[in-house]
Amino acid sequence: MLQMMRMEYHNPVLLKESVNGLNIKPDGIYVDVTFGGGGHSKEILSRLNDRGKLFAFDQDEDAQRNIIDDDRFTLIPQNFRFIKRYLRFYGVKKVDGILADLGVSSHQFDEAKRGFSTRFDADLDMRMNKDGGISAFEVINNYDEEKLSAILFQYSEMRNARAIARKIVEARLEKKIKTSFELKKVLNEFVPKAVEHKVLAQIFQGIRIEVNQEIEVLKEFLLQVPEILNEGGRLSVISYHSLEDRLVKRFIRSGLFEGEPVKDFYGNITVPMKKVGNLIVPSFSEIKENNRARSAKLRIATLA
Repeated sequence: MLQMMRMEYHNPVLLKESVNGLNIKPDGIYVDVTFGGGGHSKEILSRLNDRGKLFAFDQDEDAQRNIIDDDRFTLIPQNFRFIKRYLRFYGVKKVDGILADLGVSSHQFDEAKRGFSTRFDADLDMRMNKDGGISAFEVINNYDEEKLSAILFQYSEMRNARAIARKIVEARLEKKIKTSFELKKVLNEFVPKAVEHKVLAQIFQGIRIEVNQEIEVLKEFLLQVPEILNEGGRLSVISYHSLEDRLVKRFIRSGLFEGEPVKDFYGNITVPMKKVGNLIVPSFSEIKENNRARSAKLRIATLA
């Protein structure tokens, strides 16, 4: 029964490909920074011997119910932006591989009261950690037009971000926007029926990214990776949003998130990481089985 619940919680995307990318050493130390339903973690554990160790991070208390009963496994109930600090707490300074499956788990989308999905009428929340930070309600009702517009343009990739932000600000003057369906009603004129689901999903995605500081978290995490990876260690990152994927790609290529690295006197550049293989995307059969895999992109890297 417990096994079944875990499978329903989140169907892991690019499971074999992402774990293969870690090039597992049976007695190595590994980190799954997005534990969720434990799918990737279980796959890593299946490749470790008795001396191997796996640490997993997840700040969502729902995910903590999926804990794996295994002496080699430790679940750290924290945001992975603090990866270095909490690994040190467990006496770990270096690891052999790190896996990150970014974005929202199927469970979070399917749990109506969390407010992540456009399918359910729920309070505007969208926090991955239900105990901390600002909620979607605060973003929608308190952010000024300028800030809302920036979020919708950058994170939701909406060309008419300014007009949408203005409409939200006008609507909330009459009445606070409290639920996902109330927000959908406000957005109605900007959402063509033919692409309703796609456009609403983009808008909700942008708000969620802001609520959970997903871009800042990703940057902080990536900057720590070269410090904690062993020589020959691997990083596997699955992203679902072009902004995330761009950051991962740039960091692997240059160690920076924007601009180009400075060349030395001889025209050489020093970068912390290098890519392993090419970009990997899900197969047609995986997308058919799990529609949420359709936008997934996997990048693998090691120390330069």
